Formats: sequence, C-alpha cells, structure tokens
Amino acid sequence: MIASSTSHAPRSALRLLKPFLRDHALRLAAGFAALLIVDLLQVWIPRVIKHAVDALGRPGMTQGGLFLYGALIVGLALVIAVFRYLWRVLLLGFSRVLERDLRERMVERILSLDRTVFFRRTTGDFMALSGNDLASVQLAAGMGLVAFADAVIMSAAALGFMAYIHPTLTAVAVAPMPLLALATRFLSARLHKRFLRVQELFSQLTELARSTFSSIRLYKAYTQEEAQCRRFDALGRSYIRNNLRVALVQGTLFPFAGLTANTSLLLVLLFGGRLTLQGIITTGDFVAFIAYLHLLTWPMMAFGWVANLFQRGLTSLDRIEGLLEERPALRDPARPLPPPRPPVTIELRGLTFAYPGRPEPVLHRVRLAFPAGVTGLAGPTGSGKSTLCQVLARLYPIEDGAYLVNGTDVNLLKVADVRRLIAYVPQDGTLFSDTIAANIALGRPDASREEIEQVARAAAIHEEILAMEHGYDTRIGERGVRLSGGQRQRIALARALLLDRPILLIDDGLSAVDLETERAILRSLTPYLEKRTCLIVSHRVAALADCDRIVVLDRGAVADQGRHEELMERNLFYRTIYLHQTLRH
Repeated sequence: MIASSTSHAPRSALRLLKPFLRDHALRLAAGFAALLIVDLLQVWIPRVIKHAVDALGRPGMTQGGLFLYGALIVGLALVIAVFRYLWRVLLLGFSRVLERDLRERMVERILSLDRTVFFRRTTGDFMALSGNDLASVQLAAGMGLVAFADAVIMSAAALGFMAYIHPTLTAVAVAPMPLLALATRFLSARLHKRFLRVQELFSQLTELARSTFSSIRLYKAYTQEEAQCRRFDALGRSYIRNNLRVALVQGTLFPFAGLTANTSLLLVLLFGGRLTLQGIITTGDFVAFIAYLHLLTWPMMAFGWVANLFQRGLTSLDRIEGLLEERPALRDPARPLPPPRPPVTIELRGLTFAYPGRPEPVLHRVRLAFPAGVTGLAGPTGSGKSTLCQVLARLYPIEDGAYLVNGTDVNLLKVADVRRLIAYVPQDGTLFSDTIAANIALGRPDASREEIEQVARAAAIHEEILAMEHGYDTRIGERGVRLSGGQRQRIALARALLLDRPILLIDDGLSAVDLETERAILRSLTPYLEKRTCLIVSHRVAALADCDRIVVLDRGAVADQGRHEELMERNLFYRTIYLHQTLRH
C-alpha cells in the first residue's frame, strides 16, 4: 500500500477549501443567489398550473385565458434559463478555478520536496493525485455543491408549498424520507473506504504503466512482455474488482432513493386522491401537489448522489492534503546568511551520512577540502562516491558543521543559494522530450545559440549534433530515447557547463564513452575550470590521472588522497585498478 493511504479524518481536509471559499465569496454568493431564484421560480410554476386547472372548472374560462397561463409559464421558463446560465458559469466556474489553484499548489509542493519524500511516494501516486483525485474534488466542489444547495432549496420550497396545500398530506408524503437518510449515512461510510482503496490501486496502476513505458526497451531485451502484461492484468483486475465494490454501494443507494420517491408518490395518490374526492383540496391543488412531489423527487435522489460525490471528493481531498502536508527534510534557516561569493571552496568536516530509513551510514566521518582546481574521486563500487556528490549538491539534509562553503555551514544558508553555486552532472544524464538546444539550455533558457554550441564543443558532442537531421533543433524523444548513452551524457555535461557556476560535480557522467574520449573531454574542460572547484567521479581511474588531486574512497571513508604519481607508489588498490585498465586498453 502506498504511503498516501495513511490518512486522518477526511473532513479535516475541508480546511484546504477555506481560503478558496473566502477569496471567491462574492462569486459564490452571486451564484447561489441565481440558483435560489431558479428554484423559487421552478416551485412557482406548479402554482400557475394549479390556478389554470382550477380555472377550467369555473364558467367563463376561455382559450385566451389558458394562453395567458401558458405565456406566464413560458416567461418563467425563460427567466429560469437566464439565471440557470448564470449559476452554472459562477458556481461550476468556481470548481474549475479551485481545480486549477489546487493543481498549482500541488506542483509547487512537489517541486519543493527533496529525495526523502520520493523514497516513500511513487510517480504513479503523484499522477493519480493530479488526475483522478483532483477530478473528484472538482466534481464535488462543482456539481456536488450545486446539487446539494439545489436539493436543500428545492426541497424546502417544495415542502413549504405542499404544507400550504395540506399539512397532513405533506407529512404522509415525506414519511419514507428518513429511511433514505439512514440508508445514505450507512452506505456513505462504506463508500469512503472502498473508494480510498480504488484510488490507491489507480496510483499503483499508473505507476506500473509509467515504469513499463519508460523501460520498454529493457522489457523487450529480457523478453518480459508477457510477464509484464500479466502483472498489469492482475493489477487491472484488482482495480476493476474494487471499482465494482464501489458500484455495489452506488447501485444500492440510487435504486433505494428511487424506491423511496415512488413510495411517496403512491401514498399521495392514495390519500391525496381521497382528499380531492371529498372536496377538501381542489383538483388544481392535487395536480400542484403531484408536481411538487415530482420536484421533491430530484432532491431525494440528489442527496444520495451528492453523498457519493462528497465521499469521493473528501477521500481525494484527504489524499491531496496528505501531499500538501509533506515537508522537505531540507529546510532553509529562519535567518539565512548571505550567499557565498566566488571564488568558492568547500570543505567537509567529519561528515557522516545515512539515507533516510537506513540505520547504516554510507559515509563515515569524511574530512576533505576542495580548493579551486580539479579533484578526482575513485573507489570501488558501493564506496559512497555518488552519495558524496549528492550530499555536496545539497540534495539531502546533513548534520550541522559537517559541510562548509567558504567557511560557512551550509545549514546557515538557503538551500537554493548553495545549489546555485553548483552545476551537477548525475550518472543518468536525464533528458527531456524536447530539442537538443532546449535540453542544453535547461538551466539558462535565455542562452544564445552561440553559447549553446560553445559548451557542446567542449563536451565533444557538437559535430554529432550537426550530423543529425535538424541539428540542434532535433527532438530527441522521451528521456533522449533517440540518442546513445554517450550522447545523452555529453549533452547533460554541456547543460552543466552552460550554467557557468563556480562548482562543477561530474558523477561518473562520462561512463558511456570510451576511455580516450573521456580523457579528451576532461582535458577540453580546462578553460572552463579556471578558478573553479571541480569534482570528477569516474570508475576508470586512468581518466583521473591528469587531476590536480585524487581522493580514494573505500566503504564510505577516505582511504587515501594525493596526486596520481603518489597514489601509484603507495596505494595498492589505485595502482592495481590503473594498471588493469590501462593494460586492457
């Protein structure tokens, strides 16, 4: 079960709506006023019908008189149409504004979160929240709210006119209604639990579909198409079963509401017909009473439908509130210090780091200084090289005093201020379904084509880009699917170079190119690295031979550091790996 399924009382989530209700109070008031006018005019039409029917039994009634009654009904219908249009624009428009604002808040919250949250939540969960859940809230705040207000106004007005005609007959007509209220309350509680499970399964189904599409080549390479189809089918069947359980509740609620309405109609026919025959009420009163009962049937059924919409909306709103209540573990200090100015140096003082939820540290009391120049980082797989880069890129919270920029603890600085000092090239080199130029200019959308081409040359990708059909305007597909691994990495490197920041972190960002190309690219970076701090991680230590200094990590601790020649003399691991890689090539 996904993390978002842990929820508090759904109605506590209604506080999310209070700011929107306050900000749009005038719009809502005008919308409900228009709705009130529509309902009052609707319940007035049966009064006109009553007078017309009664007039038929009196001498002197002419066709012209009937025409006047008909014209009055048409006039009322036209006024109703105008005000109905107004309340739809005002009230249903509010639900769309609410949907837009909630979506913006959700996107802002997601973008503010750090990796600790993404350990607990899947992409499918976020997609379901911004899709199905948000649509449920919009429907509840739109048609649900309108239907509820309409049902309350209509039922109150209809009951008032019915009581005016005959109070006892009205009491007989509404006698079955408490049963509908009890059934609605009983079934709505079950509807909430079942719909929550449906939304959770939809999140899982969305995540499975996303991961399938994004990794389609891998599934094909491992001939796992059928196995993945079976997994998708099993989850889809579970989703359908739980949807049917929701439909079972809905399928009970709506027929019961209809049964209650028809029972009331039967009682009115029996008792109201007798009163009419006895002359206690007129034929016009009886016809009007039936019309009012017909108007009352919609509210009786609407309460069940609205209960369904509100339960779905509350469930989804509760899930959305769970997302909006998420807070990043990385937070800015109450009184942040001014951002450091270049030239920038960084230092680690006994840094120990463990991933959230994992007791075993990945980095153990790391003490390192990174002055201006190029530092290489080597070490066996699992030694903590990538973790160190992610910590330096300020992606995870750390203890006070362990990470300093220009002598200032990073926990005293804004997270964004520290990140603006760093250009980070991760291992995966993520690209987007856009042009190559747009991917390179991600951090600087205003960069000129000349600047983009300049960094592409430094990353040794310029000539390959020009050889493509549309050059820098070539669209590269989802996650750069049309490019090789080496091309994706070099475009990601060009993107980081374009930022022109004082610190450059390259986390094995050239692993997909050959050793000679990697060394050539690193040499071409020399003009960009003057007076800058650069950390280069590579599993090929031979590529780091030209670095000003090389740090060897082992099991999360600094095992050695020095120049290439020094490590070749005294560090057995470094010398062994270097000789193995160079002799192999």
